[in-house]
Amino acid sequence: MAASPVFTSRIPLDLYINGAWHAASDLQRFDVMDPATELSLGSVANGTVLDAKKAIDAAEGAGREWARRRPRDRGEVLRKAFELLNADTDTFAGLITRENGKSLIDARSEVKYAAEFFRWYSEEAVRNLGTLSEAPASGARILVQHRPAGVALLITPWNFPLAMATRKIGPALAAGCTVVVKPASETPLSMLLLMPLLEAAGVPAGVVNVLPSKRSSEVVSFMLKDPRLRVVSFTGSTDTGRVLLKAAAEGVLKAVMELGGNAPFIVFDDADLEAAIEGAMIAKMRNIGAACTAANRFFVQEGVHDQFAQGLAKRMASLTIGNGLSDGVTVGPLINASTRNKVAWLVDEAVSKGARLLTGGETPTGRGFYYPPTVLTDVPHDAEICRTEIFGPVASIQSFHSVEDVIRRANATEFGLVAYIYTQDLARGLKVSEQLEFGMVGLNRGLVSDPAAPFGGMKQSGLGREGAHEGISEFMETQYIAVEW
Repeated sequence: MAASPVFTSRIPLDLYINGAWHAASDLQRFDVMDPATELSLGSVANGTVLDAKKAIDAAEGAGREWARRRPRDRGEVLRKAFELLNADTDTFAGLITRENGKSLIDARSEVKYAAEFFRWYSEEAVRNLGTLSEAPASGARILVQHRPAGVALLITPWNFPLAMATRKIGPALAAGCTVVVKPASETPLSMLLLMPLLEAAGVPAGVVNVLPSKRSSEVVSFMLKDPRLRVVSFTGSTDTGRVLLKAAAEGVLKAVMELGGNAPFIVFDDADLEAAIEGAMIAKMRNIGAACTAANRFFVQEGVHDQFAQGLAKRMASLTIGNGLSDGVTVGPLINASTRNKVAWLVDEAVSKGARLLTGGETPTGRGFYYPPTVLTDVPHDAEICRTEIFGPVASIQSFHSVEDVIRRANATEFGLVAYIYTQDLARGLKVSEQLEFGMVGLNRGLVSDPAAPFGGMKQSGLGREGAHEGISEFMETQYIAVEW
């Protein structure tokens, strides 16, 4: 269904620079598609290099005054943003569902999660603590403080269009930085709708600027070469992250990279199977499986393999597929045709190599980029689905025999974002956790994301951390002053 005129009129569709709305400098625009209907939700200004320069000009111009604001004042602005976003949950959730495809249940959860970053960093803004010590040899005083790093470029993905932005905006503003946000071209609307809310919360003009653009490579490359830019924070694929890191190196920028994942979900034979299946549904099906934290490879110990696989297949088959705006729908469409086609190919390739389908596996016909919840078992080690990030509603299950065996197989990936373990033996769970090469571990828990926790990975899954106190540190520079008295 097409968006109603009332709905469309509520969404700002231009660039947001220095507290005002602007058409692109060359007046070009691009359509944002509803993945459930394949119809346009609106035509958005297509930012150019000139617009990118204006956005950095605005951020630089607002930077000194914002950095001078008392930490409590910055914190109060973020607290107000938290309250306003929570109060408008349904509006933002409906928009997220329209532009992203996820169900309203998932979208409401995203809005709550997104708002919590504003509340968390409203409290962290006042905890920028330094140190004072005496140098043991010279007797001089060592005074250490933390200063705002400067203008930050925030590049956000399509899968969590609101939360991945607030996870970056919150700590940047708390630290005293100003920002330019480059949202994914598939889902820029949520970020544009957030700007009037931030204005109402008291964010001054120029502190947050939003530059939607289909010319991502061109405008991002230009901004990374601007000497006024001091931080780049990116959430997205590892391949794109490598390109950005090379460009960031030229300007010696602080880089925060939250990249791809290939999460193992390990079920030991002493696990509470009902809890493990419930955790698997969360770890696999949050955001239709289109999450870097999604469980990708299920390793189930031989004694409970069949029981777990059948139980998970039953739960997956019971989910309702359809437009995420409809009551009772829990599985909406994937973001676009190429994503859906990739998921379908991964399943077909695994089956051709001997994997067995327990449920799903057939692409629906008609409008919308739908793919059914799918469970595969007997998946061979050389299937591509074991090596790549699925980003769809597919669970790939293999059995394992020993602890040593599953640790080796779980670690056999270039990625190291998150792993999940289910066992009732806490000592074993902690021992295995320490041997897994992943930045986060969900031990008897299918959800690890939390604004109060340091989110990030090892190996090719990224650099730096988002959330917790570590998140604000990414937007600060440490300054040491040597002094005697």
